[in-house]
Amino acid sequence: MIKNVCVFASSSNNLSEDFYRDAAKLGALLGQAQMNIVYGGSRLGLMYACASEVKANGGKIYGVMPEKLRDYGVGNPEDCDEFFLTSGMRERKAKMDELSDAVIALAGGFGTLEEISEMIVQKQLGYNQKPIIILNTNGFYDSLINFFEDIITQGFAKKNTKELFFIANSPEAVMNYISNYDPLTVKFAGKF
Repeated sequence: MIKNVCVFASSSNNLSEDFYRDAAKLGALLGQAQMNIVYGGSRLGLMYACASEVKANGGKIYGVMPEKLRDYGVGNPEDCDEFFLTSGMRERKAKMDELSDAVIALAGGFGTLEEISEMIVQKQLGYNQKPIIILNTNGFYDSLINFFEDIITQGFAKKNTKELFFIANSPEAVMNYISNYDPLTVKFAGKF
């Protein structure tokens, strides 16, 4: 059963309103489904737009932040039901992975790309069977999706690698995928 959902997302407060709208809508839907969010632990960007709506709709929020970012003053322990400090980014990702049953990437920068890529590789190698969803608001991830296709087409990954993650074009599609996810259908997709 999926209870805690990890959300990777931008910390920018200077994006098109469509991105915040989808982040907030997703948060509301997660909270209404009695799910909680595991996120970066700040009051910034898409991650907070999503987290605040989870809480406003009855869910809990778990923040995970490296000490260095906390020292920059961007931490949000006040709004979090639990707030975890880590020594660095690697420990942060490990804690977020430990706490979550599913993973969603909203629009984001290099950090989001690195985080979602690691989760796909972990699933590819059989370390987890979590649903991994990429929310493609306004086609933000179209170029990345095409790059993933190139990786597969050129033989750097098996064709069934596409089954490791789901591309959603709306928050509702994310929730539909999570609600119908069956971990027993997940197959090892490694290429050695």
